[in-house]
Amino acid sequence: MATLLLIVIYASFISLGLPDSLLGVSWPLMQPYFKVPFGFAGLVSMTISGGTIVSSLLSSRALRRFGTGKVTAISVLMTAVALLGISLAPSFAWLFLLALPLGLGAGAVDSGLNEYVAEHYASRHMSWLHCFWGVGALSGPLIMSRYTALGESWRTTYRTIAIIQFVLVAVIGLSLPLWGKAARAKAALATEKAPVAPEKRSEEQSLLAPLKLGGIKIALVSFLFYCGAEASMGLWGASFLVKTKGLDAATAASWVSLFYGGITLGRLLSGFVSMAVKNKTLIRGGELTIIAGALILILPLPAVFTLVAFILIGLGCAPIYPSMLHETPRRFGLDNAQTVMGFQMAVAYIGSTCLPPLFGLIASNTTTALLPFFILFYAAAMLLSSEKLNSYLARRADPL
Repeated sequence: MATLLLIVIYASFISLGLPDSLLGVSWPLMQPYFKVPFGFAGLVSMTISGGTIVSSLLSSRALRRFGTGKVTAISVLMTAVALLGISLAPSFAWLFLLALPLGLGAGAVDSGLNEYVAEHYASRHMSWLHCFWGVGALSGPLIMSRYTALGESWRTTYRTIAIIQFVLVAVIGLSLPLWGKAARAKAALATEKAPVAPEKRSEEQSLLAPLKLGGIKIALVSFLFYCGAEASMGLWGASFLVKTKGLDAATAASWVSLFYGGITLGRLLSGFVSMAVKNKTLIRGGELTIIAGALILILPLPAVFTLVAFILIGLGCAPIYPSMLHETPRRFGLDNAQTVMGFQMAVAYIGSTCLPPLFGLIASNTTTALLPFFILFYAAAMLLSSEKLNSYLARRADPL
């Protein structure tokens, strides 16, 4: 039962990744059709991320009331309907309307499944879970590239991915009895281990109390800039390749898919590596790899190095997010882990909401050639904040 349910969870995270890369690779084709300024993609991305933030903050109530399985099925259904709607959108205003359910569905899936895997499965599955997100994020640009090469519209890509989402809804729906059995097994085990009802945690604690924990603000900086870097590459990578490097839209989409391919492969490997290497080492290595990739993009090198840089940045991104999530209990204690996790997820979504539109606004008035400089700054900020946090934690553990 646990294995079958894990397969469904991995498939659900594929569905989470599928829409994430679509807007960026399709925007060079969508923007001339809708006749809107180039930077408007950032506004749509902000709307999607805003919906994700809201659903993440509210997901705990829904999960407690309906269970992870039902919430996941409904959320994936919302994304499927939104993607189908975008494929039929007659004007740019419809993108804003449909961006909201797309974001709301994604946030509930992300929060619910991350929490479920952290609670029920071994730590290596966290890296592999996010690896399957990469499978979805990688598939979007590949589908887009294929259809563009065949002369199909961007609408065909959105319609195809919507169909895939509807199939996943059916799979999750059929798996609902598994979720129920898992919940009953957990309840029985809890009763067996603790016949007396456990004491409730105090709800009088201030919502902002976790911000008083030592090192938390430094940790949040890393989450902010990590998601800003990943989302900026995903949203603007294709536009950078088309406008700055002179590639056609189909080639640009396929190259962006290799950025997501680097994330996917890296997370698959980091799941194994994490058994022998500490999380802080994986985080540091990822940040340095992103810096190397950004520097390659800045230097005037042949086109093949641009492709290498996209893969390197993807590989660098791979271990950072899952490793930071997994470090939460060690950094801030088991009692604070759940609350701190919520803050980290919220700040992560703020990074993916605000930083890509910021670049879009600046690039609209200057040039997309600035993208690697932004990625370099984000990676440097991550590296500095994570090293400062490591130093703080080392001093706290051994004050002498």
